Amino acid sequence: MSITLSTKTSPFPYAAIAVATYTQKADLNYDESVDGVTLDLEGSQLSAEDQIVAVLANAGGLAGDSAKTAAYFTLAKTLPTLTAIPDILAALDSLDNHLAYRTFLVGHDITAADFIIWGSIKVAPKAIGLLKNGQQYVHILRWMSHIESLESTQAALASLTTAKANKARSNKTAAGFALGLQNAKEGQVVTRFPPEPSGYLHIGHAKAAMLNQYFAKMYNGKMIIRFDDTNPTKERAEFEETILQDLELLNIRGDKSSHTSDYFDQIYELAIQLIKSGKAYADDTEQLQMREERGKGIASAHRDDSIEDNLRHFEEMKSGSPEGLRWCVRAKISVDNQNKTLRDPVIYRCNLIPHHRTGDKWKIYPTYDFACPIVDSLEGVTHALRTNEYRERNAQYQWMIKALGMRGVDIWDFSRLNFIYTLLSKRKLHWFVDSGIVQGWDDPRFPTIRGIRRRGLTVDALSQFMLAQGPSQAIVSLEWDSIWAVNKKVIDPVAPRFWAIVKEKSVSVTINGGPPAPEVKTLPLHKKNPDVGEKKTVFTSTIIVEQEDAASFEDQEEITLMDWGNAIVRSKTTGPSGDVTSLTMDLHLEGDFRKTKKKITWLAQPSKDYPLVDVTLLDYDYLITKKKLEETDDVKDFVTPVSEFREEAFADANVSSLTKGDIIQFERKGYFIFDGTAEDGKLEFIRIPDGRAANLASKAGKPGVVAVEAPVPTSGTTADTGPLSSSTMYKMDKIYGEESLKPVSTTKMYTLSSVYE
Repeated sequence: MSITLSTKTSPFPYAAIAVATYTQKADLNYDESVDGVTLDLEGSQLSAEDQIVAVLANAGGLAGDSAKTAAYFTLAKTLPTLTAIPDILAALDSLDNHLAYRTFLVGHDITAADFIIWGSIKVAPKAIGLLKNGQQYVHILRWMSHIESLESTQAALASLTTAKANKARSNKTAAGFALGLQNAKEGQVVTRFPPEPSGYLHIGHAKAAMLNQYFAKMYNGKMIIRFDDTNPTKERAEFEETILQDLELLNIRGDKSSHTSDYFDQIYELAIQLIKSGKAYADDTEQLQMREERGKGIASAHRDDSIEDNLRHFEEMKSGSPEGLRWCVRAKISVDNQNKTLRDPVIYRCNLIPHHRTGDKWKIYPTYDFACPIVDSLEGVTHALRTNEYRERNAQYQWMIKALGMRGVDIWDFSRLNFIYTLLSKRKLHWFVDSGIVQGWDDPRFPTIRGIRRRGLTVDALSQFMLAQGPSQAIVSLEWDSIWAVNKKVIDPVAPRFWAIVKEKSVSVTINGGPPAPEVKTLPLHKKNPDVGEKKTVFTSTIIVEQEDAASFEDQEEITLMDWGNAIVRSKTTGPSGDVTSLTMDLHLEGDFRKTKKKITWLAQPSKDYPLVDVTLLDYDYLITKKKLEETDDVKDFVTPVSEFREEAFADANVSSLTKGDIIQFERKGYFIFDGTAEDGKLEFIRIPDGRAANLASKAGKPGVVAVEAPVPTSGTTADTGPLSSSTMYKMDKIYGEESLKPVSTTKMYTLSSVYE
C-alpha cells in the first residue's frame, strides 16, 4: 500500500502518516500536483483520512475496541471544526479526565484512536493554543508528548519537513530558471557538453554538465557529450574514459556521444569555402608580432593576399611541410573592432603530433572557436550553453555560422563557478600532482569531481547547489561552506551513527554497577530514522572515554553516558603531566539525562571477544593560502605548508561492515566518508565539512592530530616562504612584528605630545 499526498493538503492528515510509519504498512509519496490524500489499496483508492487510518490500523493490529474507537473517530471529525471556546474546553476537559489514569485512550497499548485524536488536535489551532497556554491539561500534554516521541512519529514528521524543503528548493529553482531558453520548443531542444579530453573534470565542469542535462530534460530534449579533441598536444584517449566516469559519478549520461574529430573532413571543406569566399586568409606573421598587431588594430601584411595564394599556403599547411608549418589561417572579420576577439582570429594551425583517434592523417587542426559553431550546427544543437567568460566570443561564434551559411544556434550564458582558495587551472593542478603534494587527481583536497566526491560531497547536494545558482551572470568566488551546508542537509537524515574515541591519552573508566559480564544490546543506527538499520553495542563494567571529556569532569559530577544512562564521577586519577589516567563512576540509571550538562560517547574496553577497530580520521586544509590566485602569481609561493591531518582512534566494531564510499557520522565528531582500508590494516575515514566555519579551519595543534607537511618544491620559491597573510587557516606571523606598538598621536593642525609619556 502507498499513501499519496501533498504538503499543502488541508487539513493535513497527520494521523494517516503517523499510522503509516508506525505500522510500516504503507509508503509515503509526496506529490505537489495532487489534492487531498489517497491510499492505494489493491487497485482501489481511499481518500477519507479516518478510513485510511482504520484500514492501516487494522492491517497493523492496532484496531482496539471497535465500539470505543468509533466514538473517538467521531470526536476526531468534530474537534477541528469547533470554534466556540467553551465547546473546545469541554472536549479537552473530557479527554484530560479520561487520560488521568490511562496511558492510552483505549486499552493498554496504542491504537488507531490515539493517532486519530492526536492528528485532529494537531490541525485544530485553537485547541493547540489552549494546550500550550494552559497548565490544566497535563495528561493530554503527556499523552501527546509520548506519541510525538515515538521514532515512527518523528520519522513521519521528518518526511513532511523534508518534502516541504524539497518543494521550497524546487520553487526556488523554477523561479531561477523561469525565463528558460529562448526559442525553445518542447521535444526539440538539443544541448551539448563539450569537454576537452586533456584531464579530469572539476567542479566548474560539473555546473556546465548539470545545466546542459537540466535543460535537456526540462524540454524533453537530448544532450550530446562531445569530446573537443582539436589539440593532439594535450589530449589522450584515456582521459575520455575518465571523463565519462566522472560524469557517471554525477549521474549524468548523454543521449549521444561524439568527437569534434568526427567532423574534421567537413570542417576542412568549410575552411576552403571560407578562403574561396574571401573571408579567410593564410598568414605567416610571428605569434608575438601577431598578438601586438591585433592589440593595436594593425592589419596583417597578408590580409589582402589573393585567394590562390591563400589556398596554396593552406595546402602546404595540410601537407605538414617545413614551409606549411610557418603558416596559419585567420578569419577575415575585422582589423580594429572594439571587440578584440573579432580581430581576424586564427581558425587553423599546424600540429605534427599524431592525433589519438585519427593518427597522422591530419597535420592541421581547427581551433575551438572555429570548430565549435560548425559542429554545433551539424549535430543539430539548438542551444549552446557557455560560461560568460566567452561572452565577447559570442559575436565571433555567430559570425562563423553566418559566414558559412549554416543553421543558427542560440547561445545561453551562465556564470563560471569559482571558489575561494581553489585552483581550477589544469596546469596548476598538474603541478600539485607532479610535485607529490597530493596523492593524485582524486585527492580529497582537489576540486576535481573525483576529489570532491571522495571528500563526501553527494550528487544531490551538488545538483541542488548548482541549480540554486540559477541563470546568475555574477562572477564571484563562493565560500565552500555554502555547498557543504547543503550537503549536510542531504546526508544527516540517512547517515548511520557510530562512535569513535581518540587513542592518544584515552582514559579507562571503571563503572560501579555495570554488568559483571559484557552485555550486547541492539540499538538503532539513527534514532530519527529506523530505516537506516540497527547496530550492536557492548556494555561492560570498564569503558574508555576521551582525555578531553575526562579532564572536564568535576568530582561527584553527574554526567550522561550516551545510549546507557547517567553516571556519577566518584574518583579521578591524574598523572605527572596533569592528564587524567583513570576514572571511577557509579552508574545512576535513575538520573534524568535532561539535567546533565555533559553527554559523552564511550566504548567498551576491548577484549578478545569484543575487540574495537583501529581507524584513522583524516581532515584537510585548503591547498593554497590565497583566496584567489592571479595570472601573474606563482602557485609555488602560496602552497599551504600543512594541509593533511591524521588522528588515530578506536571505533566500535560495527564500522567493520561498511563499504568504501559509505557516509556516516561519528557522534560528537562529525560526518565522515569511509575511504577504505590502508596498507597498515586501519580503516580510514575522511571528515566531511558540514558548512560551519570552525570545521573548515585547520586542526593543526590539536592533541592526537598528526600534521603531514607538504613536500618542498624542488624549484622556484619554497612553499613555506610565501606570503602567509592571506589565510586564517593556520598560525601566521604578525605583520607588524612581535614588538608592542607605541601609539603615535598626530594632527594636521598642531603637534601633540603622547598621552602615554
